[in-house]
This record gives sequence, structure tokens and C-alpha cells, in this order.
Amino acid sequence: MTDKRTTTEKGVENNVRGKGTELKGRVKDAVGGLTNDSSLQAEGKVDKAKGKIQDKVGDVQRKVGKSTDKR
Repeated sequence: MTDKRTTTEKGVENNVRGKGTELKGRVKDAVGGLTNDSSLQAEGKVDKAKGKIQDKVGDVQRKVGKSTDKR
């Protein structure tokens, strides 16, 4: 099965997913801090980092897509 989405569309999807993962991480980090659960807090920090990376990947895909999708 071929993925027919444009690079820009893939970028937008990565931006949205990245923001969601980052938000999930912020919540875990906060809850872990409030409950003194260092494991949950660490998991939240990892999720925040993953989300930021995925969001940046989406930014790059969108920039590349702007120049290549029109062709």
C-alpha cells in the first residue's frame, strides 16, 4: 500500500503528534512531581523530549514539502 500523503501533510501530522506527546509528557512530569513518583516524572521528561523531536521533524518535513510538493 502506497502512502499518498504529501510531505507537507506528513509534516503536519508529525507536528500534531509531537505536540500531543509533549503535552502527555508535561502531564506525567507534573503528576510525578506532585506525587513524588520519580519514575513517572522521568517518563514524562522522556515523552516531552520525544514530542519536541517529532515536532521538529514535522517542521523540517513541512519546509521540504513547500519546495517539493508543488512539482
